[in-house]
Amino acid sequence: MSLYLEQIRQLVELQHVDDQIFDVKKELSAAPLEVKELTNRFRDEETKLAKIMDKLQHMKEQQKRIDVDLEDETSRLKKSKSKLMQVSNNKEFQAMAREMDNMERNTRTHEEERVTLREEIENQDQALKEVQVICDELKIDLAAKEANLATRIKKANEEFSKLENLRNETGGDVPAPVLARYEFIRRRLDHPVIVPVKESICRGCHIAIPPQTFIELQRGQQIWSCPNCQRLIYWAEHFHDVHQVERKPVKEEITFAEDLNLGESI
Repeated sequence: MSLYLEQIRQLVELQHVDDQIFDVKKELSAAPLEVKELTNRFRDEETKLAKIMDKLQHMKEQQKRIDVDLEDETSRLKKSKSKLMQVSNNKEFQAMAREMDNMERNTRTHEEERVTLREEIENQDQALKEVQVICDELKIDLAAKEANLATRIKKANEEFSKLENLRNETGGDVPAPVLARYEFIRRRLDHPVIVPVKESICRGCHIAIPPQTFIELQRGQQIWSCPNCQRLIYWAEHFHDVHQVERKPVKEEITFAEDLNLGESI
């Protein structure tokens, strides 16, 4: 194997370790966020539950007032009907009849309000049951995730420690100048650092590299950087990475292009 291909192999191996480290870091970040997100959802549902309960309490108090008003109006209407039979002249009769009409209208209005209120109370009761079910489910999920959080973090930290040791060993095989270049890019781009070029397309930024750079890359004499994203690149036909999994770049900062020199080789 040529020196060029050996360096590519070493860098790809190092990238694999960094891939695993990247995944562990994601797990360390994601685990607490999952609990936080679930906690926020649970609190939102609790707030919704409290609002429905407050609304129901207000509506039931309103229902009681309407019931009292209806009972009072019905009683007054009965008394007025009894008095109507005792009226001795037409003027008093007309006055009492108008009063009874008003009372009957008020009674009908309150009865309609009571029917509408009962329907709304039934709707709110149903909504309360549905939200309560969601709250109960979220509470169970939250308890499980909280109980599992410490285990997940401990496991991830143990894996991270092992990978850091493995990275030191793997990086020790890479020549110092090449490793320095790799680390320089890693500090700025984060992930990934070295990617293949297929059909003149960089698999890091998915942009075509210049024809001259591609020609130099195919010669397989030195390691080049993508002029667009500054990642280290190699021609896929020179080296086949059986473990290659194309990942979406996490962060791209190209402000350091002058330091890297576009299309620079190692």
